[in-house]
Amino acid sequence: MHLVIVILLRVVEIYSFILLLYTFLTWIPEVFATSFGRLVLWLVRPVLEPFRRFNLQFLGLDWTAPLVMVLLNLVTRLLFYLLLSL
Repeated sequence: MHLVIVILLRVVEIYSFILLLYTFLTWIPEVFATSFGRLVLWLVRPVLEPFRRFNLQFLGLDWTAPLVMVLLNLVTRLLFYLLLSL
């Protein structure tokens, strides 16, 4: 069980970095025309799409990715506490 939680923690950490990369890449839209940009979109879109219906665009920015990053952080903390309690 410990190994599974540790692996999940690592996957969530890597995915958080991918979300951060996506956030920075949105400032350069032509990057998404490259194969690297399409890969990042392919990894990020399935998670971001359910949150898009909340219309988190204000102050000229889309706050969907930062919100998902905060939620992933909360899940990470929950998994970490679960690991400590075992």
